[in-house]
Amino acid sequence: MDVMDLSATPPPLRGRTVAAQAWRDVAFVHWRVDPEVVRPLMPRGVRPDVFDGSSWVGLVAFELGAARIGPLPPARRWGTFTEINVRLYGIDDEGRHGVVFASLEAASLPAVIGARALFSLPYMFAHTGKRRLEGSGLSLRYTSQRHTARLGGRGPGFDLTVDVDTSRAVRDDLSTFLTARWGLFQTRFGRTLWLPNTHEPWTLHPARVRHLEDELCAAAGLPGIVDAPPESVLFSPGVDARFAAGSTIRVAPDRR
Repeated sequence: MDVMDLSATPPPLRGRTVAAQAWRDVAFVHWRVDPEVVRPLMPRGVRPDVFDGSSWVGLVAFELGAARIGPLPPARRWGTFTEINVRLYGIDDEGRHGVVFASLEAASLPAVIGARALFSLPYMFAHTGKRRLEGSGLSLRYTSQRHTARLGGRGPGFDLTVDVDTSRAVRDDLSTFLTARWGLFQTRFGRTLWLPNTHEPWTLHPARVRHLEDELCAAAGLPGIVDAPPESVLFSPGVDARFAAGSTIRVAPDRR
């Protein structure tokens, strides 16, 4: 992958805005992975995106707020919650670099139902939370416990604490590869959709993982990923994102 294909500045968002969200206190934790490991998780017509010979698996935790659909005002009751994503990176034959979500945990049941119905995204209903820890410097803890239909059942859990160095900024090729993603790929009714988004460029700071317990990667079909230390840990105060209507990607005959 030529990182020059990616830019920290978004391209123009074509079409009307169909959804908008605010993403705040965003922790990006990433591991290298062999592209063949994630290839089976890619939608049809999408292949693993590669940087420095590897594809990457990310755990991304943040607070989602001011969620709205179309021209409606932001939802007050269900539109703010902590979200935890397991995400991968793909590229299609048109050269579009996008996110592929393996799973998304959210504490808002209406948001889970809406995202599944409108976009077929693999949202999971979970008890999630975020809090800033007291002490010198900036430290945050993100937690999640997925709900299950079985009485007394326990779904995959997640517990992450990061310490952030706000005195320094990060902008290098790897951080651009991992965060400058102006759309996502998703399978819907047997077709692969490209859903574009836009937001201001990320402000990124280096961070370190103080504590991590994760069962989400394994539940998404990626066991053993978090057994090794992460190779990239970043933090951003956040951005305001907008999404446009999706389009079906073209799939070459040999990729069907």
